[in-house]
Amino acid sequence: MKVEQISIFLENKSGRLTEVTGILAENGINIRALSLADTADFGILRIITNDTEKAKKVLKDNGFTVGKNEVVAIEVPDRPGGLSGILRALAGQDINVEYMYAFVQKSGENAIIIFRFDEIEKAISTLQKAGVRILRGEEVHSL
Repeated sequence: MKVEQISIFLENKSGRLTEVTGILAENGINIRALSLADTADFGILRIITNDTEKAKKVLKDNGFTVGKNEVVAIEVPDRPGGLSGILRALAGQDINVEYMYAFVQKSGENAIIIFRFDEIEKAISTLQKAGVRILRGEEVHSL
């Protein structure tokens, strides 16, 4: 029920994102989802790829600082209130959303939201009890 994601720390300078995406492309690694956040000095690129271990290795081999962690991918209806329903299911459970990002494959169908929770097992259990569809890692990596 968990999805492997890698985080790449990037200096906040021109060309670094191009370098990362080029390395992944040259090694046949496909990005399935991504999020980029920045500060004044550096950015954090969070990606889910079709091959987590290979992506992590080739980026490290090219001098990037890379970490791996687990996130949860859930499917929600692509309509107003879809996210609100998910957050309501978590309300009152003492579960923090550390960050999240989303994508839609086809408009009007289901969206996929990637969550990083402070208590991942508790979040998964709570969402399952609420009838939320949680995607397996293989499903997300092979999108």
